[in-house]
Amino acid sequence: MPIDQEMPIDQGIPMEKGMADQECMAAPLWIFGYGSLLWRADFPWAERRPASLRGFARRFWQASTDHRGTPDAPGRVVTLVEEAPACCHGAAYRIEASDAGQVLDQLDHRERGGYDRLSIDLEFEDGRREGLTYRASAGNRNYLGPAPLDEIAAQVRTARGPSGHNLEYVVRLADALRDLGRGDPHVFELERLLQPAD
Repeated sequence: MPIDQEMPIDQGIPMEKGMADQECMAAPLWIFGYGSLLWRADFPWAERRPASLRGFARRFWQASTDHRGTPDAPGRVVTLVEEAPACCHGAAYRIEASDAGQVLDQLDHRERGGYDRLSIDLEFEDGRREGLTYRASAGNRNYLGPAPLDEIAAQVRTARGPSGHNLEYVVRLADALRDLGRGDPHVFELERLLQPAD
């Protein structure tokens, strides 16, 4: 089914990790990346395809205290926010059943700063498939929530963590979306605000 066709909105289902692992090892697994997974998928995958998730918007509303900032000076990274008319574009990675357990353990560690697994319906150009993604919801300890984009830009401009400068995260995300041929006004406007003045 074409991505632009109207589909029912799936708000996603939080997954208990033990039960999800057993299910994922029985069949190939699709993992949806909408942030740093777009350029740093450092796990074994068999196939990568553009995909979309309806009913969610990508927002820089999550603090990063372990990758793009520190506890004293957190950076900002993206999470998914429920928004009925929205559609978040990204990439889905097909994981072989034999690798699913290892990949999920690795991603659970990588996303330990407030992200939980979410069972989702992914949209591809040729139809829909079940998948997983990681989402930082409002209840986690690092959730910052909405703020004016100029305030987000000021925070991003000064933050740095073990994975590098927060500014690099924004630029690489914007570049990855352009490579996919997809737009995101929130990301692109933040990138514009972070550009040096002429």
